[in-house]
Amino acid sequence: MSQKVRHVLGISGGKDSAALAIYMKDNYPELDIEYYSSDTGKELEETYELIRNLESYLGKKIHILRGAENSEHEAFDHFLKQYSGYLPSSQARWCTKKLKLEPFERFIGNDLVISYVGIRGDEEREGYISKKSNIQSIFPFRQNIWSEDVVAKFLSNSSIPMIQSWISEGVVEVDDEFISLIDLPISPKFPQNRKASLLLNADVKSFNNLVFRFLQSTSYPLAQLSSFPLVENKDVLVKKDIFSILRNSGVGVPKYYEEMEFEVNGQVGHYSRSRSGCYFCFFQQKIEWVWLLEQHPELYTKAIAYEKEGYAWNERETLTELMQPERVQQIKADYIKREAAKKLTTHSMFLLDILDDSNEEEGCAACFI
Repeated sequence: MSQKVRHVLGISGGKDSAALAIYMKDNYPELDIEYYSSDTGKELEETYELIRNLESYLGKKIHILRGAENSEHEAFDHFLKQYSGYLPSSQARWCTKKLKLEPFERFIGNDLVISYVGIRGDEEREGYISKKSNIQSIFPFRQNIWSEDVVAKFLSNSSIPMIQSWISEGVVEVDDEFISLIDLPISPKFPQNRKASLLLNADVKSFNNLVFRFLQSTSYPLAQLSSFPLVENKDVLVKKDIFSILRNSGVGVPKYYEEMEFEVNGQVGHYSRSRSGCYFCFFQQKIEWVWLLEQHPELYTKAIAYEKEGYAWNERETLTELMQPERVQQIKADYIKREAAKKLTTHSMFLLDILDDSNEEEGCAACFI
Protein backbone atom coordinates (compact mmCIF):
# COMPACT_ATOMS: atom_id res chain seq x y z
CA MET A 1 0.00 0.00 0.00
CA SER A 2 1.38 3.41 -0.97
CA GLN A 3 2.35 5.84 1.75
CA LYS A 4 1.17 9.44 1.73
CA VAL A 5 3.67 11.88 0.26
CA ARG A 6 3.76 15.54 1.26
CA HIS A 7 4.70 18.29 -1.19
CA VAL A 8 6.48 21.25 0.43
CA LEU A 9 8.03 24.49 -0.77
CA GLY A 10 10.11 26.81 1.39
CA ILE A 11 9.74 30.59 1.09
CA SER A 12 13.06 32.18 2.02
CA GLY A 13 11.99 35.76 1.38
CA GLY A 14 14.07 35.85 -1.80
CA LYS A 15 12.90 36.30 -5.37
CA ASP A 16 13.48 32.73 -6.59
CA SER A 17 11.51 30.85 -3.95
CA ALA A 18 8.66 33.37 -4.18
CA ALA A 19 8.54 33.02 -7.96
CA LEU A 20 8.59 29.23 -7.63
CA ALA A 21 5.56 29.28 -5.34
CA ILE A 22 3.67 31.34 -7.94
CA TYR A 23 4.89 29.14 -10.80
CA MET A 24 3.81 25.91 -9.09
CA LYS A 25 0.35 27.25 -8.26
CA ASP A 26 -0.16 28.46 -11.82
CA ASN A 27 1.23 25.40 -13.60
CA TYR A 28 0.57 22.49 -11.24
CA PRO A 29 -2.61 23.33 -9.29
CA GLU A 30 -3.29 19.61 -8.84
CA LEU A 31 -0.38 19.36 -6.39
CA ASP A 32 -1.39 20.05 -2.80
CA ILE A 33 1.70 22.01 -1.80
CA GLU A 34 2.42 23.10 1.76
CA TYR A 35 4.31 26.40 1.92
CA TYR A 36 6.56 27.27 4.84
CA SER A 37 9.03 29.95 5.87
CA SER A 38 11.70 29.80 8.57
CA ASP A 39 11.53 32.99 10.61
CA THR A 40 14.70 33.93 12.46
CA GLY A 41 13.08 37.04 13.93
CA LYS A 42 15.85 39.09 12.30
CA GLU A 43 14.46 39.46 8.79
CA LEU A 44 13.87 42.72 7.00
CA GLU A 45 10.27 43.97 7.06
CA GLU A 46 10.19 43.52 3.27
CA THR A 47 10.44 39.76 3.83
CA TYR A 48 7.28 39.71 5.92
CA GLU A 49 5.53 41.90 3.34
CA LEU A 50 6.45 39.41 0.62
CA ILE A 51 5.04 36.53 2.66
CA ARG A 52 1.76 38.39 3.17
CA ASN A 53 1.52 39.13 -0.56
CA LEU A 54 2.22 35.50 -1.40
CA GLU A 55 -0.43 34.22 1.00
CA SER A 56 -2.96 36.43 -0.75
CA TYR A 57 -1.95 35.17 -4.20
CA LEU A 58 -1.66 31.49 -3.24
CA GLY A 59 -4.87 31.45 -1.24
CA LYS A 60 -3.04 29.43 1.40
CA LYS A 61 -1.45 30.09 4.74
CA ILE A 62 2.34 29.90 4.76
CA HIS A 63 3.50 27.93 7.80
CA ILE A 64 5.94 29.98 9.86
CA LEU A 65 8.67 27.84 11.43
CA ARG A 66 10.68 29.11 14.38
CA GLY A 67 13.48 27.77 16.52
CA ALA A 68 13.28 27.98 20.34
CA GLU A 69 9.51 28.47 20.21
CA ASN A 70 9.08 28.33 23.98
CA SER A 71 11.86 30.78 24.74
CA GLU A 72 11.21 34.24 26.17
CA HIS A 73 13.75 35.57 23.65
CA GLU A 74 13.69 35.72 19.86
CA ALA A 75 15.20 32.58 18.36
CA PHE A 76 18.52 34.09 17.30
CA ASP A 77 19.05 35.75 20.69
CA HIS A 78 18.12 32.53 22.48
CA PHE A 79 20.78 30.51 20.67
CA LEU A 80 23.36 33.31 20.77
CA LYS A 81 23.17 33.05 24.56
CA GLN A 82 23.56 29.28 24.33
CA TYR A 83 26.69 29.80 22.23
CA SER A 84 28.11 32.21 24.82
CA GLY A 85 27.82 35.25 22.57
CA TYR A 86 29.83 33.64 19.76
CA LEU A 87 28.47 35.15 16.55
CA PRO A 88 27.84 32.81 13.61
CA SER A 89 30.34 32.90 10.75
CA SER A 90 31.21 31.04 7.58
CA GLN A 91 33.24 28.65 9.77
CA ALA A 92 30.54 28.22 12.44
CA ARG A 93 27.08 28.43 10.91
CA TRP A 94 25.10 27.57 14.00
CA CYS A 95 22.41 29.98 12.85
CA THR A 96 21.69 27.74 9.87
CA LYS A 97 21.40 24.63 12.00
CA LYS A 98 19.31 26.10 14.80
CA LEU A 99 17.14 28.60 12.93
CA LYS A 100 16.61 26.82 9.61
CA LEU A 101 17.43 23.12 9.49
CA GLU A 102 16.12 21.94 12.85
CA PRO A 103 12.74 23.74 12.56
CA PHE A 104 12.39 22.38 9.00
CA GLU A 105 13.11 18.82 10.07
CA ARG A 106 10.62 19.09 12.93
CA PHE A 107 8.02 20.33 10.43
CA ILE A 108 8.71 17.34 8.19
CA GLY A 109 9.16 14.69 10.85
CA ASN A 110 9.42 11.21 9.33
CA ASP A 111 6.87 11.84 6.58
CA LEU A 112 7.77 11.19 2.98
CA VAL A 113 8.34 14.58 1.38
CA ILE A 114 8.99 16.09 -2.02
CA SER A 115 10.65 19.46 -1.55
CA TYR A 116 10.54 21.95 -4.44
CA VAL A 117 13.64 24.13 -4.69
CA GLY A 118 13.89 27.44 -6.57
CA ILE A 119 17.33 27.12 -8.18
CA ARG A 120 17.19 28.69 -11.63
CA GLY A 121 18.25 27.31 -14.98
CA ASP A 122 21.12 29.81 -15.18
CA GLU A 123 22.68 28.77 -11.87
CA GLU A 124 25.43 26.17 -11.52
CA ARG A 125 24.71 24.86 -8.06
CA GLU A 126 22.74 22.13 -6.38
CA GLY A 127 21.61 24.01 -3.28
CA TYR A 128 20.70 22.44 0.04
CA ILE A 129 19.99 18.71 -0.21
CA SER A 130 18.71 17.02 2.91
CA LYS A 131 20.60 13.96 4.06
CA LYS A 132 17.33 12.47 5.34
CA SER A 133 16.11 9.64 3.13
CA ASN A 134 12.47 10.67 3.49
CA ILE A 135 13.07 14.03 1.72
CA GLN A 136 13.52 14.27 -2.07
CA SER A 137 14.38 17.55 -3.81
CA ILE A 138 12.95 18.63 -7.17
CA PHE A 139 14.13 21.66 -9.20
CA PRO A 140 11.28 22.86 -11.46
CA PHE A 141 13.17 25.86 -12.93
CA ARG A 142 16.01 23.75 -14.35
CA GLN A 143 16.17 21.60 -17.45
CA ASN A 144 17.32 18.81 -15.11
CA ILE A 145 14.67 18.69 -12.38
CA TRP A 146 16.42 15.84 -10.53
CA SER A 147 19.01 16.00 -7.76
CA GLU A 148 22.56 14.81 -8.40
CA ASP A 149 22.18 11.65 -6.32
CA VAL A 150 19.16 10.52 -8.36
CA VAL A 151 20.91 11.19 -11.68
CA ALA A 152 24.05 9.37 -10.52
CA LYS A 153 22.07 6.22 -9.69
CA PHE A 154 19.94 6.39 -12.83
CA LEU A 155 22.94 6.84 -15.15
CA SER A 156 25.24 4.35 -13.47
CA ASN A 157 26.61 1.83 -15.92
CA SER A 158 24.85 -0.97 -14.08
CA SER A 159 21.49 0.63 -14.94
CA ILE A 160 22.03 0.60 -18.72
CA PRO A 161 20.51 -2.89 -19.37
CA MET A 162 17.43 -1.97 -17.29
CA ILE A 163 16.89 1.29 -19.19
CA GLN A 164 17.39 -0.51 -22.52
CA SER A 165 14.68 -3.02 -21.58
CA TRP A 166 12.22 -0.23 -20.70
CA ILE A 167 12.81 1.40 -24.06
CA SER A 168 12.25 -1.96 -25.76
CA GLU A 169 8.99 -2.36 -23.83
CA GLY A 170 7.80 1.01 -25.11
CA VAL A 171 7.85 2.87 -21.79
CA VAL A 172 8.97 5.85 -23.89
CA GLU A 173 9.32 6.41 -27.61
CA VAL A 174 12.80 7.68 -28.41
CA ASP A 175 14.92 8.08 -31.50
CA ASP A 176 18.18 6.35 -32.38
CA GLU A 177 20.28 9.26 -31.03
CA PHE A 178 18.74 8.89 -27.58
CA ILE A 179 19.25 5.12 -27.60
CA SER A 180 22.88 5.47 -28.64
CA LEU A 181 23.48 7.90 -25.77
CA ILE A 182 21.89 5.53 -23.26
CA ASP A 183 24.18 2.76 -24.52
CA LEU A 184 27.35 4.78 -23.89
CA PRO A 185 28.94 3.88 -20.53
CA ILE A 186 30.17 6.51 -18.10
CA SER A 187 33.95 6.86 -18.16
CA PRO A 188 36.61 9.48 -17.37
CA LYS A 189 36.32 10.64 -20.99
CA PHE A 190 32.51 10.58 -20.90
CA PRO A 191 31.49 11.76 -17.40
CA GLN A 192 28.02 11.58 -15.93
CA ASN A 193 27.22 15.28 -16.28
CA ARG A 194 28.08 15.15 -19.99
CA LYS A 195 25.83 12.15 -20.57
CA ALA A 196 22.97 13.72 -18.63
CA SER A 197 23.28 16.99 -20.57
CA LEU A 198 23.23 15.24 -23.95
CA LEU A 199 20.22 13.10 -23.01
CA LEU A 200 18.29 16.11 -21.70
CA ASN A 201 19.04 18.08 -24.85
CA ALA A 202 17.99 15.14 -26.99
CA ASP A 203 14.62 14.51 -25.31
CA VAL A 204 13.95 15.96 -21.87
CA LYS A 205 10.48 14.39 -21.49
CA SER A 206 11.72 10.90 -22.28
CA PHE A 207 14.64 11.37 -19.89
CA ASN A 208 12.25 12.47 -17.12
CA ASN A 209 9.85 9.60 -17.72
CA LEU A 210 12.68 7.08 -17.58
CA VAL A 211 14.02 8.59 -14.35
CA PHE A 212 10.54 8.44 -12.85
CA ARG A 213 10.24 4.78 -13.88
CA PHE A 214 13.63 4.13 -12.29
CA LEU A 215 12.50 5.79 -9.04
CA GLN A 216 9.61 3.32 -8.74
CA SER A 217 12.16 0.67 -7.78
CA THR A 218 13.82 2.81 -5.09
CA SER A 219 13.01 4.08 -1.60
CA TYR A 220 12.72 7.71 -2.72
CA PRO A 221 9.39 9.39 -1.90
CA LEU A 222 8.43 9.55 -5.59
CA ALA A 223 8.32 5.74 -5.60
CA GLN A 224 4.99 6.07 -3.80
CA LEU A 225 3.37 8.05 -6.63
CA SER A 226 1.86 6.48 -9.74
CA SER A 227 2.32 9.69 -11.71
CA PHE A 228 4.16 12.99 -11.40
CA PRO A 229 3.20 15.95 -13.59
CA LEU A 230 6.67 17.52 -13.65
CA VAL A 231 8.04 14.72 -15.83
CA GLU A 232 6.39 16.58 -18.72
CA ASN A 233 8.09 19.85 -17.76
CA LYS A 234 10.34 21.43 -20.41
CA ASP A 235 10.60 24.91 -18.92
CA VAL A 236 13.97 26.46 -18.12
CA LEU A 237 13.61 29.70 -16.16
CA VAL A 238 16.38 32.25 -15.72
CA LYS A 239 16.69 35.48 -13.75
CA LYS A 240 14.67 37.70 -16.09
CA ASP A 241 11.82 35.14 -15.94
CA ILE A 242 11.82 35.30 -12.15
CA PHE A 243 11.34 39.07 -12.13
CA SER A 244 8.59 38.74 -14.75
CA ILE A 245 6.69 36.17 -12.68
CA LEU A 246 6.82 38.35 -9.57
CA ARG A 247 5.74 41.50 -11.37
CA ASN A 248 3.06 39.94 -13.57
CA SER A 249 1.47 38.12 -10.63
CA GLY A 250 1.08 41.33 -8.65
CA VAL A 251 3.07 39.85 -5.75
CA GLY A 252 5.91 42.20 -6.62
CA VAL A 253 9.68 42.12 -6.30
CA PRO A 254 10.96 42.48 -2.70
CA LYS A 255 11.95 46.10 -2.24
CA TYR A 256 15.48 45.26 -1.09
CA TYR A 257 16.28 44.15 -4.66
CA GLU A 258 15.48 47.60 -6.01
CA GLU A 259 18.67 49.45 -6.84
CA MET A 260 19.27 52.75 -5.06
CA GLU A 261 21.46 55.46 -6.49
CA PHE A 262 24.46 56.84 -4.61
CA GLU A 263 27.22 59.29 -5.50
CA VAL A 264 30.87 59.33 -4.48
CA ASN A 265 33.72 61.47 -5.82
CA GLY A 266 31.45 62.76 -8.57
CA GLN A 267 30.61 59.25 -9.78
CA VAL A 268 27.19 57.62 -9.61
CA GLY A 269 26.67 54.03 -8.51
CA HIS A 270 23.75 51.79 -7.59
CA TYR A 271 23.41 49.39 -4.70
CA SER A 272 20.83 47.02 -3.28
CA ARG A 273 20.62 43.88 -1.21
CA SER A 274 21.50 40.76 -3.18
CA ARG A 275 19.71 38.14 -1.11
CA SER A 276 17.11 37.53 1.56
CA GLY A 277 17.91 36.47 5.12
CA CYS A 278 18.89 38.12 8.37
CA TYR A 279 19.71 41.81 8.11
CA PHE A 280 23.11 41.12 9.73
CA CYS A 281 24.04 38.10 7.59
CA PHE A 282 27.82 37.65 7.66
CA PHE A 283 27.78 36.66 3.98
CA GLN A 284 26.86 40.21 2.97
CA GLN A 285 29.23 42.16 0.77
CA LYS A 286 30.72 45.38 2.13
CA ILE A 287 28.49 47.43 -0.16
CA GLU A 288 25.45 45.67 1.30
CA TRP A 289 26.52 46.70 4.80
CA VAL A 290 26.71 50.26 3.48
CA TRP A 291 23.23 49.82 2.00
CA LEU A 292 21.96 48.67 5.39
CA LEU A 293 23.67 51.60 7.12
CA GLU A 294 22.07 54.14 4.80
CA GLN A 295 18.68 52.54 4.13
CA HIS A 296 18.01 50.93 7.53
CA PRO A 297 20.24 52.77 10.03
CA GLU A 298 18.24 51.45 12.97
CA LEU A 299 19.01 47.86 11.95
CA TYR A 300 22.67 48.67 11.41
CA THR A 301 22.76 50.01 14.97
CA LYS A 302 21.19 46.77 16.22
CA ALA A 303 23.81 44.76 14.29
CA ILE A 304 26.58 46.79 15.97
CA ALA A 305 25.12 45.93 19.37
CA TYR A 306 25.83 42.25 18.75
CA GLU A 307 29.53 42.89 18.21
CA LYS A 308 31.66 42.47 21.31
CA GLU A 309 35.38 42.27 21.89
CA GLY A 310 36.66 39.43 19.74
CA TYR A 311 33.31 38.85 18.00
CA ALA A 312 32.40 40.75 14.85
CA TRP A 313 30.30 40.13 11.73
CA ASN A 314 33.28 40.68 9.44
CA GLU A 315 36.71 39.14 9.83
CA ARG A 316 38.75 42.25 9.05
CA GLU A 317 36.76 45.11 10.57
CA THR A 318 33.95 45.87 12.94
CA LEU A 319 30.76 47.58 11.86
CA THR A 320 31.81 50.65 13.83
CA GLU A 321 34.95 50.84 11.71
CA LEU A 322 33.06 50.17 8.51
CA MET A 323 30.57 52.99 9.12
CA GLN A 324 33.22 55.72 9.31
CA PRO A 325 32.62 58.27 6.51
CA GLU A 326 36.00 57.77 4.84
CA ARG A 327 35.56 53.99 4.90
CA VAL A 328 32.04 54.23 3.43
CA GLN A 329 33.40 56.43 0.66
CA GLN A 330 36.15 53.93 -0.08
CA ILE A 331 33.72 50.98 -0.22
CA LYS A 332 31.46 52.85 -2.62
CA ALA A 333 34.35 53.93 -4.84
CA ASP A 334 35.76 50.39 -4.95
CA TYR A 335 32.33 49.03 -5.82
CA ILE A 336 31.88 51.48 -8.71
CA LYS A 337 35.34 50.53 -10.00
CA ARG A 338 34.53 46.80 -9.88
CA GLU A 339 31.20 47.32 -11.63
CA ALA A 340 32.87 49.35 -14.40
CA ALA A 341 35.45 46.59 -14.89
CA LYS A 342 32.72 43.97 -15.10
CA LYS A 343 30.86 45.90 -17.78
CA LEU A 344 34.00 45.97 -19.89
CA THR A 345 34.67 42.25 -19.57
CA THR A 346 31.18 40.72 -19.53
CA HIS A 347 29.94 38.88 -22.60
CA SER A 348 26.31 38.92 -21.46
CA MET A 349 23.79 40.96 -23.39
CA PHE A 350 21.32 40.98 -20.49
CA LEU A 351 21.27 44.12 -18.36
CA LEU A 352 20.31 42.06 -15.31
CA ASP A 353 23.51 40.06 -15.67
CA ILE A 354 25.69 43.09 -16.36
CA LEU A 355 24.51 44.83 -13.22
CA ASP A 356 24.51 41.77 -11.01
CA ASP A 357 27.19 41.49 -8.36
CA SER A 358 25.29 39.23 -6.03
CA ASN A 359 27.45 36.09 -6.22
CA GLU A 360 24.28 34.20 -5.45
CA GLU A 361 26.01 30.85 -5.47
CA GLU A 362 28.09 31.92 -2.49
CA GLY A 363 26.76 31.72 0.99
CA CYS A 364 24.87 29.11 2.87
CA ALA A 365 22.38 27.29 0.67
CA ALA A 366 20.37 26.10 3.67
CA CYS A 367 19.40 29.70 4.41
CA PHE A 368 17.19 29.51 1.36
CA ILE A 369 15.19 26.38 2.11
